[in-house]
Amino acid sequence: MVKVIRAETAGFCMGVDLALNKLDSLIDKNENGKIYILGPIIHNPQVLEDYEKKGVITAHTPDDVPEGAYGVIRAHGIPKNAEEELRLRGVNVIDATCPKVKKAQLLIKKNTEDDRILLLYGEDSHPEVKGLLSYAPSGTHLFDSIEELEAIKLYPDKKYCLAAQTTQDRSVYEESIRFLEGKGIDFVTLNTICDATRQRQEEAISLSRKVDHMIVVGGRISGNTRRLVQVVETAGTKCTHVEVAAELPLDELKEIKTIGLTAGASTPKHLVDIIQQILEKL
Repeated sequence: MVKVIRAETAGFCMGVDLALNKLDSLIDKNENGKIYILGPIIHNPQVLEDYEKKGVITAHTPDDVPEGAYGVIRAHGIPKNAEEELRLRGVNVIDATCPKVKKAQLLIKKNTEDDRILLLYGEDSHPEVKGLLSYAPSGTHLFDSIEELEAIKLYPDKKYCLAAQTTQDRSVYEESIRFLEGKGIDFVTLNTICDATRQRQEEAISLSRKVDHMIVVGGRISGNTRRLVQVVETAGTKCTHVEVAAELPLDELKEIKTIGLTAGASTPKHLVDIIQQILEKL
């Protein structure tokens, strides 16, 4: 029989819970008005499909949300100008931005108002990153690796502000700090990586050392889920990323003695439960 060890941190984080609770509450009390979300509220296809069945509409631009409708800001946040546009057009804005992301936005705003240029460690295509960049009025540079940071031309007569997408790898961020310290430039460092993300990654690494194979459950568009896969593979343990149970490579897994199981911060508990039950029956 296969032994399955499940991570304690697998599944929804606080920010996702809060965002979905706000949306659920709005659905329950809303009688006539349409509900729009500017982009997916979280990065999980199964959750988004459930909300579509309840009549929630995913908008791609602020213009897609009509005046007087409810506009829910996704857990990842949205660009500052997009939120301002919604409010100016008379949309009933419900802010479901994760508190950790909102804190990062406001920290960046506060620390770049004195002409500091933002150096942001994050993924170019991620919606959280697009929002964070919009809070820096004095210019931005985005990097997703030490090599990309090293390629940025930094000037000794300018001031900089270093921040990170909340779900990024803390070890790379700390390496970025050391690199900038060696450049002798004027920069401030913001603590914007979420503790829940760090704990989830650390537990995944620790668990991977006790098992023969790791399963990570979560949406493929979820940045924090992909990061879990990355840190496990970097630690040297084979890892399989699945969204749903049907994707499990059962023929391969039934030959394995010990399997570790974890999940991204936007993965519903019931999906992880189903996968655990299947694995334990191998």
